[in-house]
Amino acid sequence: MRKPGSLLLACFSIALFAACEGNVQIPSVTREDLFTLDIGRLEDQIGIYNLEGDRGVKRIGMTMRDGLFYISDGNGGKILRYNSYGDLLFMIYNEETNPPPLTLKPLQPGSVVTRWAISYPLQEPGEITVDSRKHIYVRDRLPYEKHSFDPESKALLDSIILHFDADGRFVEYLGRDGIGGSPFPRIEGIYTSAHDELAVVCRLPTGWNVYWFESDGSFLFMVQLKNESVPVPQDRDMVIPSLDSIAVAPDSRRLYIKVDYYRDTYDESTNTRTGNEPDSSVVWIMNVENGSWIKTVEVPFFEYAYTENNRSYTARVLYSMLGVVQGGKILLSFPVEGGYSLLFLSSEGSGNDQQQGFIQVGAGELQFNAFDLSEAGILSGLLVDDWQVKLVWWRTDKFIGGGEPSP
Repeated sequence: MRKPGSLLLACFSIALFAACEGNVQIPSVTREDLFTLDIGRLEDQIGIYNLEGDRGVKRIGMTMRDGLFYISDGNGGKILRYNSYGDLLFMIYNEETNPPPLTLKPLQPGSVVTRWAISYPLQEPGEITVDSRKHIYVRDRLPYEKHSFDPESKALLDSIILHFDADGRFVEYLGRDGIGGSPFPRIEGIYTSAHDELAVVCRLPTGWNVYWFESDGSFLFMVQLKNESVPVPQDRDMVIPSLDSIAVAPDSRRLYIKVDYYRDTYDESTNTRTGNEPDSSVVWIMNVENGSWIKTVEVPFFEYAYTENNRSYTARVLYSMLGVVQGGKILLSFPVEGGYSLLFLSSEGSGNDQQQGFIQVGAGELQFNAFDLSEAGILSGLLVDDWQVKLVWWRTDKFIGGGEPSP
């Protein structure tokens, strides 16, 4: 499962939340540092910055499947597969943006090699996911001259999904209507689901679209969520809904749609609107086969204490959704001093089961972060400091009571 592109979570303003934990003792999930990579353009490096050194341009995707790490390097124009010991197993690379590989051999028909390289004209690979066959799906951006504009949705159409087999050989590309189809609008995440089906989550000015495909690339259906149709619970009046993120279940045709609700605030003396504040947050679960709402899960606020002008206050802020684990467990996070506070919510049974945890991310590892949640619940991270790219994981699967084999 992908994610959040998979579902990416930028680390920022961590110092602001130094008091988030307060006096509450939250169990820490042990971090395992697996391997590090240098920053650069060689075959065993990651081009986290572009050639001009612009640190504002970072196009990196990462996913973990069965103990193997797949990294899409958008600045370098390549896709890399590593084992959990940091051994580079193969690379798909653009010959125009990468030097010839030194240690990897070309993969030729009938050849027997253990580490290889395959040339493909990748433009700007980004979000990436891998299915149970170890087939790779990656978002790639089309050249500028092939971009188009959809006047109905007011969206720029500029991306496709590239499909490679387990050895890195190109299979086909997918568009909105299947194999060889028209480009997608802005892609927020790609996910593999039950029976190796593929879901592509897109955000448009008018709302969100989710495109669903069979394992052979055939188009199944499209779910459309317009801004004016975002659901609101019946017991909430005068709230403003905001669709925050969408995750795809790894084991069923279900969408997990996190909606945050805000309420206007007013100056009591003048009755003038001054802004808005969070009212609540709900994850809506949809059956994508018929578009029906199955159930909802209420997301509690993340609360922390702070002091201002010698007075103590309690702030309430909203979690971010990182992804969904098989069996319907939802993982949410919030940045705090020294890492992230985690919250697991169950969508099965009463939906009231909660588990809190904490993962450590150092202050020097905040140049760029990407996270990936496996279908069994292992949380992996790509952490960047000034000099290196670190691949780590936290066995959150054991924390919530699960597990998957990892070589």
